[in-house]
Amino acid sequence: MKPIDNFYLQQQEPYKSTFLALKEIILSLDQDISEEWKYGMPFFYYDRKMFCYLWKHKKYDQPYIGIVEGKRLDDPMLIQEKRARMKIMLIDPTKDIPFKKINNILTQALNLYKTG
Repeated sequence: MKPIDNFYLQQQEPYKSTFLALKEIILSLDQDISEEWKYGMPFFYYDRKMFCYLWKHKKYDQPYIGIVEGKRLDDPMLIQEKRARMKIMLIDPTKDIPFKKINNILTQALNLYKTG
């Protein structure tokens, strides 16, 4: 079994379902987005450039999407913390996933890659 597949399988519910849903949302954005195992986590690339990743926040105990070019986006759902370049989007696994909001933010991030 690949480490990336093992990452999803080892998650407990409701994290497992949340991570799998987030994976599908990210991959459905564009056919040029691919998933790889990088830095010990699921990483998503757009046209061979780092786009975003999935991980669980230790302090808040919530899954999140880390957006590589997050510093270039301005949305109240994005958190900078001590990161210089990236921002994260926390997802509460006990609530409905805000698909439209996630899609909107990720589309904005994707447009940064497409337009330069």
